[in-house]
Amino acid sequence: MKVAFASLRGGEVDLPDSARTAAPVLVVMPFIDRAMAGRSAAQLAARAGVEGLLLAVEDADRRGFIATVNRLFRESTSEYFAYVAQDSFAGRKWLARALALMQKGGKGLLGFNDGKWMGMLAGFGLAERAWAEANYAGNLFFPGYVRHYADVELTVLALSERRYCYDPNCVLLEVDWDKDGAGVNAADRALYRARAAAGFDGRVADARLLKLFA
Repeated sequence: MKVAFASLRGGEVDLPDSARTAAPVLVVMPFIDRAMAGRSAAQLAARAGVEGLLLAVEDADRRGFIATVNRLFRESTSEYFAYVAQDSFAGRKWLARALALMQKGGKGLLGFNDGKWMGMLAGFGLAERAWAEANYAGNLFFPGYVRHYADVELTVLALSERRYCYDPNCVLLEVDWDKDGAGVNAADRALYRARAAAGFDGRVADARLLKLFA
């Protein structure tokens, strides 16, 4: 897997041509710490086990993870699209295993084993573009969220449609020493609860799914 760097600054993104082509898989890593992202990107690429492109994107304007991922999803055309963070650490063949599982089962979203959610949600995920593009008018995540819950809602949609999958051998950990002590964005939580109460635009009817993380 190749690694490239880009920057999202002033609303413009300087994408390499390789990121715009219809490659089999594109991995997007928003970052604000270049050194951390560089180490992580090299490790993820070395252990991917498949060809593709890992694009580390500097969030120069501090738009946030969700907005940055959405922008790169709209700008790219790969059949599969993965979202990871600058502090990710991968198990061997993390992406090769994930792609094989997605393709075998015809799934729309895979949640990696991040060591925290045990498959309950795709905190780090791999999406099939054909499935994901239809959810939010071309965005990967619902664009109303700022920091949290976008991955939760996406997972609930996939679960509702039986398009979600998980394999504990697809390991992609988040190495964040302070994660458990961090708070949740209150506005994002309120938005998620409001959208869950409405069945996420009427797309989810299963009460058990609507109660997840609400």
